[in-house]
Amino acid sequence: MHCGPDPDANLGKALERIKEAAKKGAKIVCLQELFRSQYFCQTEDPRNFALAETIPGPTTKRLSDAAKKQGVVIVASLFEKRAQGLYHNTAVVIDADGSLVGKYRKMHIPEDPRFYEKFYFAPGDLGFKAFDTRFGRIGVLVCWDQWYPEAARLTALQGAQILFYPTAIGTWIGEKEHQVAQHDAWQTIQRSHAVANGVFVAVPNRVGREGELDFWGHSFVANPFGEVVAKASEANEEILYADCDLGDIERFRHGWPFLRDRRIDAYGPITQRFMDA
Repeated sequence: MHCGPDPDANLGKALERIKEAAKKGAKIVCLQELFRSQYFCQTEDPRNFALAETIPGPTTKRLSDAAKKQGVVIVASLFEKRAQGLYHNTAVVIDADGSLVGKYRKMHIPEDPRFYEKFYFAPGDLGFKAFDTRFGRIGVLVCWDQWYPEAARLTALQGAQILFYPTAIGTWIGEKEHQVAQHDAWQTIQRSHAVANGVFVAVPNRVGREGELDFWGHSFVANPFGEVVAKASEANEEILYADCDLGDIERFRHGWPFLRDRRIDAYGPITQRFMDA
């Protein structure tokens, strides 16, 4: 989606797209990061805290009604107001009966030019999680989390069959010469999560220019071999569909049993920030 300045209009558009996707057979629908608003983290402006809401709250209520009516699982990224002065970048998982299965709070919070998220979001404190839904056991991570193999691994180790990454990523207009390399790295790292863990990876991203950011689009789904089985365009709003045969996970792991061969006795130093000489 491209997002406009009116949060209610963005929510309405998302609900219509969920309805359309369900009519065409979708079982799990994932929306992009912070889909209710434009990407406000380009500036440090206290007025933007007014965009936040509680979970459960008005948006989760409307999403729950839609999930129940359409019979689909919904993954949605929201600006959570946890308490006065305490906010998170949070994804919710709503089952096909409309129940709120759970939530995941973004663990890795970036601070880059035009991505000033540390001003708005406290780091997540719920850990990495997998959720049982009517159509499979899924994991949810959010945008900057996608660069960290530890996050993908710890979620997959809880039995997640599909890793969803609601995303809002693009290129700052001051770095346009790096866009091709940045985009290639972004897709490569997430395809590697699919391979290393033997899972599907699904990545919905926003499109269009907002302020000084050109969002990449190119939402995609990769299978356990890391093959991109579905990919959206760079600039057009669209619903991306992919058939994910969960039986592929076991077939893949029979051939490449990475989980079996992990040396869990040797990974203790991974908890260190850096191993100085």
